[in-house]
Amino acid sequence: MGRVQGKVALVTGAASGIGLSTAHLLAKEGAKVVLADFNVEGANEAAQQIRDAGGDAVGMFLDASVESSIKEAVDFTVKQYGTITVLFNNVGLTNLKKDLDVVNMDLEEWDKLMNVNVKSVLLGSRFAIPHMIEAGGGSIINTASMAGFEADAVRSAYGASKAAVVNLTRYIATQYGKDNIRCNGVAPGLILTPAAKNNLPPAILDIFSKYNALPYHGEADDIGYTVLFLASDESKFITGQTIQVEGGHYIANPTVPDFRALQAQANKA
Repeated sequence: MGRVQGKVALVTGAASGIGLSTAHLLAKEGAKVVLADFNVEGANEAAQQIRDAGGDAVGMFLDASVESSIKEAVDFTVKQYGTITVLFNNVGLTNLKKDLDVVNMDLEEWDKLMNVNVKSVLLGSRFAIPHMIEAGGGSIINTASMAGFEADAVRSAYGASKAAVVNLTRYIATQYGKDNIRCNGVAPGLILTPAAKNNLPPAILDIFSKYNALPYHGEADDIGYTVLFLASDESKFITGQTIQVEGGHYIANPTVPDFRALQAQANKA
């Protein structure tokens, strides 16, 4: 208990999945938390759950595609709790029906994803940093993705936007480190959020299982605990980094599962 005692955190995209897990963990460890989400009912319900468990939290509406809404979230946090020392830029969009390969993707979808996935990170940081400087420092954590490091057959805009988040994280860390502001990212692989569990068929999960180094899939708390660490003073000498939380899915030579299968066949012969 108390790993982020006395800190004030704004968590965007906090009504479900990774954001919800992170908000609960931050509050459990002593932070005062503002949960901001387009689903304001979900954010308010989650905040009530935190209060019922003895934490300090409030929910609010956020449209991460609108600059004024992002500023309002930061201003509300400062008005509610007097400061902001942790910002978790977690909102992100993806659309498998429109975000295709470079030739066939919907260009309006490209603009939409760049606006929400990248610009919201820029704006959240832009509005929070002056308050963090006044408070003597802070920690900004951005949700990137393994799609920002590895290419895929589709989701061109999503991957490019998350690569931008990875490098923007470095820029913020470089520009404001002397103000005692750290900025880091977390890059999830496949995480079994409720949305993933409801939408991914078993065949897709089996493919990920084949290539994961670990014998299980990630859960929202796996990202939440990483964010908690980056928000805490335990990570006070870490900045500009994006931690890959992906179960070892991308670390091995991609032929390893196939060679294992061949070896298994040879052993049976």
